[in-house]
Amino acid sequence: MRLAPHLHRLGNDTVACYLVDTAEGITLVDAGLPGHWRDLQRELRSLGKSVDDVRGLVLTHGDSDHLGFAERLRSAHGVPVFVHAADAARARTGEKPPVTTGAWRPGPALGFLGYAVRKNGLRTRYLGAVTEVGDGDVLDLPGSPVVVGVPGHSPGSVAVHVPLADALFVGDALTTRHVLTGRRGPQPAPFTDDPAAALASLDRIAHLPASWILPGHGAPWRTSPARVGEAVRAAAPPS
Repeated sequence: MRLAPHLHRLGNDTVACYLVDTAEGITLVDAGLPGHWRDLQRELRSLGKSVDDVRGLVLTHGDSDHLGFAERLRSAHGVPVFVHAADAARARTGEKPPVTTGAWRPGPALGFLGYAVRKNGLRTRYLGAVTEVGDGDVLDLPGSPVVVGVPGHSPGSVAVHVPLADALFVGDALTTRHVLTGRRGPQPAPFTDDPAAALASLDRIAHLPASWILPGHGAPWRTSPARVGEAVRAAAPPS
């Protein structure tokens, strides 16, 4: 789905990943669930392009619902996959500490599980190799994405700033639709390793120029990054 010039979304408010289209080729941010491969193919065809035009995939973190088609893209098509060094092992093995889910409701939680099943999300292919990146790196990919460390959801969680698309991809640094409660609007994401650190990390994006805030779960949010921290903290449960 086209959101704006250069900017497309794959998936929906349950699980989303993104495509940045430029004259130099395509950069992907996150890879959703395995079944989003078909969504990717459809979106590429609508642009008159193919997987051969994809120059790289940047992961906001190493959780399974963001890895989706990443290994297929890497192993079958030679597309490099970039992930923060602190999440590299997570992306390769799936190892992560136990976390509490917090509040949940049966309907939305089952809806999330059902969507994951339909998109083959219970059959994660972890990555055979990754290219490690760090905070502040400007990647040699279409759109010149900038890596901004936002640890908390995971140690290697990042936001990806693409000025060409006027966009900031935030992964699970926040959500605009809680997959376990169905609550909509900006708020902390569930399954977060360190909730306090995740909230503190939102200050690290406040200065960035962008008008699209794009989470891995929930609707795109048109706002300034300067307003994000206050809005998400206001929705956070009492500590």
